[in-house]
Amino acid sequence: MQQKLLLLILARGRDMNKLIFYAVVLLALSACTLAPDYTRPEAPVPAAWPTGPAYQEGVAKTGPDMADIPWQEFFAEPQLQKLIALALENNRDLRVAVLNIERSQAQYRIQRADLFPQVDALGEGSGRRVPADLSGSGHAETIHQYRADLAISAYELDLFGRVRSLNEQALEQYLATEQARRSVQISLIAEVAANYLTLAADRERLALARETLTNYQVSFELTRSRFDAGIASALDLNQAKTPVEAARVEIARYTTLVAQDENALSLVVGTPVPAELLPATLSETLTAMKDPAPGLPSEALLKRPDITQAENLLKGYNANIGAARAAFFPRIILVSTVGTGSAELSGLFEGGSLVWSFAPRVTLPIFDAGRNRANLKVAEVDRDIAVARYERAIQTAFREVADALARRGTIDQQLAAQQSLTDATAESYRLSQARFERGVDSYLAVLVSQRFLYGAQQSLISARLARLDNLVTLYKVLGGGGTILQ
Repeated sequence: MQQKLLLLILARGRDMNKLIFYAVVLLALSACTLAPDYTRPEAPVPAAWPTGPAYQEGVAKTGPDMADIPWQEFFAEPQLQKLIALALENNRDLRVAVLNIERSQAQYRIQRADLFPQVDALGEGSGRRVPADLSGSGHAETIHQYRADLAISAYELDLFGRVRSLNEQALEQYLATEQARRSVQISLIAEVAANYLTLAADRERLALARETLTNYQVSFELTRSRFDAGIASALDLNQAKTPVEAARVEIARYTTLVAQDENALSLVVGTPVPAELLPATLSETLTAMKDPAPGLPSEALLKRPDITQAENLLKGYNANIGAARAAFFPRIILVSTVGTGSAELSGLFEGGSLVWSFAPRVTLPIFDAGRNRANLKVAEVDRDIAVARYERAIQTAFREVADALARRGTIDQQLAAQQSLTDATAESYRLSQARFERGVDSYLAVLVSQRFLYGAQQSLISARLARLDNLVTLYKVLGGGGTILQ
């Protein structure tokens, strides 16, 4: 049908009205492409999350969908909310992602413009002198010509969808950059929360080290008094001094870590963090986060922006096959002008001055040394590579969620056990201290109990941090955020 209409256009090119009519019909028929129908690949992961001792039962059936929870609801701590808002406004990585969207959008508009004719207004004037021996009249003549035209230059009738395929590819590239921005934004929110929690934990560890140093100094002073009174030995005195110096080492170490945590937080936020927004300790109020449920793998994973981005790129490569296939068929280029012409400038818009030209050009590939076939092969292989990357992205996402769920299923047990261990070591330290003061045991038993208690307290802080970090990780790997655009 399209080829017959093309022949009609070429055969009746002198009838301008009919020519325009047939051209419009061809434009309407050019909506088809030669790209293969897109079918989403099957997810190469199990239909359910892993089960076993490390996982909670029924996690796929309870709780809200993480992708539908706005970050303002998930991270309920006011200071943390303000920090996240600052990061969304100032972080440079997110700013680059937004600029990439603007760039991709402009590129899409450039490519989309090829779907429409480019109409230019042209004005032209010329003058030339013809000597007498060259003129037909035997007299020298001066010839003037003036024209005012509207011109369509090199417009391709997209009969086989080459331009539309390229336009579809540009659109999918643009959509992929939008998903990349969402991915960066979710990662940024999670990174701010993780850095905030790490700083809170290290500040609590520093406070614990200082408190422990105070207790050790009290014990040391008591032991020195006993030594001066001849009750304690020099060994007891030096054993009491050992944890004092060890605590000073810990204070110096955690002071450095707190400063580094503050620097890391300022970097990810993108601006110096006000002191009032910094956490004091890893308080229990920070547990005010929603407990997310992952849903089914096919539902949870396909909502992640990185998975959507991979699929957008796959669709773009699929569309590019249509452009490569269209290269085997004729290309029809239209060049036309319509306007007025006159030998006098004042006669340009008088009756009878209409001028027009229509010059369609048909290019049919005959011999290209295999170029078009090779381009098609490249396009098909690019599509296959994109399929593999899409499937790999799903597999990686499945593993990340499964790991986070395994951590989630055991962290509460670990935290409870660590709390019980800390309570037991605190009681052991109290009893050993009482026995030493009564002269029943040496100071070595007190020293051992002190070390166990300090280690247990530090591990308890780590367990609390791990539980909160796990919630942040689940927020990230489940594509959390909801309406997170600022």
